[in-house]
Amino acid sequence: MATPGAAAQQVHESAIEITRGNFKLAAERLGLDKDMQLLLSTPFRELRVEIPVRMDDGRLQVFIGYRVQHNGVRGPAKGGIRYHPNVDLDEVRALAAAMTWKTAVVNIPFGGAKGGVTCDPSQMSQKELEKMTRKFTSRIHLILGPYRDVPAPDVNTNAQTMTWLFDEYSSAHGYTPACCTGKPVDLGGSLGREQATGRGVSFMVREAAKDLGLELGKLRVCVQGFGNVGSNAALLIEQLGCKIVGISDVKGGVYSAKGLPVEEVLVHMKKTGSVVGFPGGESLTNEELLEADCDVLVPAALECVLHGGNAARVKARLIVEGANLPTTPSADEILHSKGVMVVPDILANAGGVTCSYFEWAQNLQQVFWEEAHVNSELDKIMVKAYRTVADRAKSEKVQLRTAAYEVAVERVARAEKLRGT
Repeated sequence: MATPGAAAQQVHESAIEITRGNFKLAAERLGLDKDMQLLLSTPFRELRVEIPVRMDDGRLQVFIGYRVQHNGVRGPAKGGIRYHPNVDLDEVRALAAAMTWKTAVVNIPFGGAKGGVTCDPSQMSQKELEKMTRKFTSRIHLILGPYRDVPAPDVNTNAQTMTWLFDEYSSAHGYTPACCTGKPVDLGGSLGREQATGRGVSFMVREAAKDLGLELGKLRVCVQGFGNVGSNAALLIEQLGCKIVGISDVKGGVYSAKGLPVEEVLVHMKKTGSVVGFPGGESLTNEELLEADCDVLVPAALECVLHGGNAARVKARLIVEGANLPTTPSADEILHSKGVMVVPDILANAGGVTCSYFEWAQNLQQVFWEEAHVNSELDKIMVKAYRTVADRAKSEKVQLRTAAYEVAVERVARAEKLRGT
């Protein structure tokens, strides 16, 4: 369990500080001048909007929404929209910057953006969520578009959310399926998109295990977070031959040294609303899961869960970041000193945005790829990106995170110079 001091440290190391710190380290190692550092660290556009919604009980509630476009020099801004009580401008800024580096590290033609609405979707009806999404879209649609800014699902949003956004955007601009990604397949979505982020995480487990000389059939894996990313990552990592020994969601977790059958855990969660109470496993908290006995840890929930207060107690030898910004700089230092390999978020969870790129391209070209083709292309791009980062980390004797940011920042800086910004 995290101590009160650890919690304070976790809060202090905010998402915006993490992205700024990672960028600054890479920029200085690359020898970028101050003007270029200023240009790359300053968001291109920030929009804050009020979203009035008539709730089901008749009262009017005004939500606050954000869209931050960090950089678009390599292509349209790209990034998800999240609905969460903790959404604020600094968090959206941090995640938008991370998207710039994520799209660059896997070398797809996008920049970075992020959006969000400060709300608790668990306390809202489907009708209220639809009203809020449509009103939010109507407030920001002028800065969106297939060649300007392409949203996608994120925390607490999904294909239905993107359907409402797509429909609302199209009502003003005409039929425009490429205005967002993560849509249902029937409305121009891509096969393989729903599993893409989790699939990318599984590819990174596979590749990193090779580099560490670890046998997949002997690996014990814990997954924190059992939403879209965590559940699909667990399923696909299990298919590699690994044993999933720990799983948690927002309500708590379950652990079994003998292994947890992921499909059965999913059935239990659908019946009860949580993985908690799954038969044959011991209960534990989300914090305890991070410190549980395992070889591989996949944090796939929210940011800053690994921090200076708990990193020393992490037992995993390999961490593959399914969530955005789950590890603070102080945790990175501790984990590195322990010899733990961390595959960073901007690489490890880039499967989602890569498949979003496939969806966007299919929409623009009015073609449709088979799922096997989607998965094959995803494998190629993710493995190539991993190898580029791993080779750089090895040659420069730095952590994978530093190498990943160097690769990404170098590509964006080169594009800025070429365009004469």
